[in-house]
Amino acid sequence: MQPNTLLDAILDEAGISHAGLAAHVNQAGRARGLGLRYEHTAVARWLKGQRPRGQVPDLICEVLAARLHRPVTLDDIGLGVPGEPAAPHGSGLSGFVERATALWRSDEQQRPHVLDAPAVTGTPAVMPVWEWENPPEDMDVSRGGRHRVTPADIETQRAARAHYEQMYRKAGGIATRSRVVGFLNAETAPLLRGGYTDATGRQLHRATGGLVAIAGICAYDSDAHGLAQRYFHQALRLAKASGDRGLGAYVIALLVNQSLFMKEYRQAVAFAEAALRTAGRQITPALASDLYAMQAKAYAHLGDATGALSCIGRAEAAAERIRRGSEPDETGYVQPGLVNVQVAEALLSLGDLEAAGEHAVAAVDTPAHDRGRVHRLAILSQIELRQGDADKATATAVEMAERARGMESMRLRDRLRAVREHLARSGCAGTARAAELIDGALRVPL
Repeated sequence: MQPNTLLDAILDEAGISHAGLAAHVNQAGRARGLGLRYEHTAVARWLKGQRPRGQVPDLICEVLAARLHRPVTLDDIGLGVPGEPAAPHGSGLSGFVERATALWRSDEQQRPHVLDAPAVTGTPAVMPVWEWENPPEDMDVSRGGRHRVTPADIETQRAARAHYEQMYRKAGGIATRSRVVGFLNAETAPLLRGGYTDATGRQLHRATGGLVAIAGICAYDSDAHGLAQRYFHQALRLAKASGDRGLGAYVIALLVNQSLFMKEYRQAVAFAEAALRTAGRQITPALASDLYAMQAKAYAHLGDATGALSCIGRAEAAAERIRRGSEPDETGYVQPGLVNVQVAEALLSLGDLEAAGEHAVAAVDTPAHDRGRVHRLAILSQIELRQGDADKATATAVEMAERARGMESMRLRDRLRAVREHLARSGCAGTARAAELIDGALRVPL
């Protein structure tokens, strides 16, 4: 059940409260001979994704149309009947833009039904990937809005994506998310509703897709998994509108990473295969190496050593073909050593400690941004403990904890807790200082 952000946005536009909507719906129902007794709690359920029964969706449209002095359809309030044709202005790319910007608005306003929504699984999780892979394509993405989008506008979107990506790496997703979402609402939404040719529109949708993906990464890093998934799905739709299959494959890599975290290992394998298959020659060596490495981790968790080792070989071969300067901005996260640490995790799951240790050491010995280095040190520390070298593991954990200071990230906190638990279970006397530093980092409020 997905939150109804369209209803949320139009209620906000109409300036009507949950209790107010319930009262007006009850009154409109009485005019039709219905004895309705809705309260604000019912509206809260509708906003969480529950569909009202009977004539109530039509009554909501009637109430809001009177309030806004314009026609309001079921599609406008997110209650269009599944399987029935949507109203022309609510369908296709234009309708997607309205739904997307409604989500951004709800996120910026910290709506609980959006922030707390769980990630979907099964068919709802797979369909956006299937729709990206398959026809129909967007034949014309032009739009006739008042504000004409210029190349400078698009360059601003690209610069914002790079800026917020760097902020995320240094400060974490919790600190960065509100800034990205604020920019989407203030700067990006008016552009998407503006006027542009097909060629300019494709560039705009590509730039927006990269920025929305950063919003998803920050939501994922904040433990808002349902929200992160919706941002990733939006970025995938924007990638399709742009015609850039490589961008779509990058977004799917983000979905693969989230699937691994959620322990949806078969889904992770399938998504990675979809990206590699559909992007074809548009996929870059950096992205291919990351997708194969994540597939290896998924296979390892499934106990498929053959599949994992095969993907490790493909990841390493792709990594050797990476040429800096020939990769798009989005794949800049695939820094030297990333494949090593991914492979180390896969080998650790397979129980090959010696090979895992070699890859983890190689990853740590390669320069990386602070966030990536914390992740690499965490893996190395765990491997060193498994190998019985508590002194090395403690020294590694100390460096990890020191570098993690000031980062507001739930994923890094997960790493810190995991290392802390491994240290505690080791029972070695020398681990006390590392444990103390980690405890200090975990006490910092987010």
